[in-house]
Amino acid sequence: MKNSVNRELPDAIMKDLDYKPFESVDFGEPEIQRHAPKVRATTGTDKVVDSLEKVVTENLEDGMTISFHHHFREGDYVFNMVMRIIIDHGYKNLTLAPSSLTNTMNDIVIEAIEKGVVTNITSSGMRGTLGDAVSHGALENPVIFRSHGGRARAIESGEINIDIAFLGVPNADEMGNANGMNGETAFGSLGYALMDARYADKVVLITDNLVEYPNTPASIEQTQVDYVVKVDKVGDPDKIGSGATRFTKDPKELKIAKTVNDVIVNSPYFKDGFSFQTGSGGAALAVTRFLRQSMIDNGITASFALGGITKPTIDLLEEGLVKRVMDVQDFDKGAAHSMKLNPAQQEISATWYADPANKGAMVDKLDVVILSALEIDTDFNVNVMTGSDGVIRGAVGGHQDAATAKLTIISAPLVRGRIATIVPAVTTNVTPGASVDVLVTEAGIAINPNRKDLLEALKSVPGVPVYTIDELQQMAEKKVGKPEPLEFTDRTVAMVEYRDGTIIDTINEVKD
Repeated sequence: MKNSVNRELPDAIMKDLDYKPFESVDFGEPEIQRHAPKVRATTGTDKVVDSLEKVVTENLEDGMTISFHHHFREGDYVFNMVMRIIIDHGYKNLTLAPSSLTNTMNDIVIEAIEKGVVTNITSSGMRGTLGDAVSHGALENPVIFRSHGGRARAIESGEINIDIAFLGVPNADEMGNANGMNGETAFGSLGYALMDARYADKVVLITDNLVEYPNTPASIEQTQVDYVVKVDKVGDPDKIGSGATRFTKDPKELKIAKTVNDVIVNSPYFKDGFSFQTGSGGAALAVTRFLRQSMIDNGITASFALGGITKPTIDLLEEGLVKRVMDVQDFDKGAAHSMKLNPAQQEISATWYADPANKGAMVDKLDVVILSALEIDTDFNVNVMTGSDGVIRGAVGGHQDAATAKLTIISAPLVRGRIATIVPAVTTNVTPGASVDVLVTEAGIAINPNRKDLLEALKSVPGVPVYTIDELQQMAEKKVGKPEPLEFTDRTVAMVEYRDGTIIDTINEVKD
């Protein structure tokens, strides 16, 4: 079976799991019935339990689906704490459904897979040793990779039915009111965890900071919480978010960033009240710096900035260059600290951010987005999931969600090391080319032929040479040569959903 982006999908899996192949970036306006969690009445007494082990053993059963969030990032202690109890008690056949998986979780997930504790995973991504293990067939069933918006949609529709959500928080009161803004391990927005708190059948908050009732502002409300567990430490503050953001000094990244800014400034969308989303990498942060100066020079103010937020974006807010920041997660301490101080920095849930099946997602109001890529092919399809060796080493994240913007820019070098970034066909298709408008490299730009308006607007920008994407691909190939073809088995180890729930690509087991 082939889908509309010419990716071969295994008939058996598609039929057995009743999946539909990807057809179009146009989601349409379907009516979707929202799933409702089970509710257990709770008296006015507090919900504090002194034993996490007791909560697990009295509530978890074989075959259940459990979830976590990744806002603690590489400083997370909660995930391993819970999983150790689960493994030691010999639970089997669990589905792991976190918002994403970080490197600090890899070893214990591999152990859980090897012992049959975890037999299914759905996540935004994975990397490191876990990505390598899954790519080589460690997990019995295919992983389902969903974007942040796609996960929110799947939770709301009941496609992901979370039995127990284990949510680490930097503060909570005795009834379960909590936020991500206060405490030693504060990380800012709880955007991804809000879905789990709202829809899981049971919600367990895990904190090292019990505060006076009622705890406000409450991102997670006591109406959603079943248990509050006090532990010694929920995370390492130094690894939750980076400190002061450092702008890149790499000449290639700076050139790409300046060109991205030139594309934005000369596009039809650079006008007063425009909206944008940038990433957290070196080139993306440099774009923010160039964009700031262009906004000052042209007397332009943005209506809002969206997505994962960094301190440079907060600086724009404080300077009055951005009116609102719509914040689903914070990448550094500056952005996290700002949330409790600035009312114009609005915490948003993953559904508000990017769920295509609700009554209005923020991504659908975006004018400009800058995204990165591991690979982009000559049909403008983008891979952010697998390396050139076919091994899983990334995440869908909000990539395909934000690509619904009016101007979607992919920034990437022609080559990384000795590996071409622009290829005839991506290893794994994550974001379809129909939603990508411009590729920016250090050598020049390529514009999707479907965007004749952009071709006209950008054809003579000083210092910005325009090529076809085939020409850029040939430049990359000339630098590093043609790669050896990859060898895979016939076994599917993962499937990538588009944000509407259809399958855009599959990932096969890598041959040793």
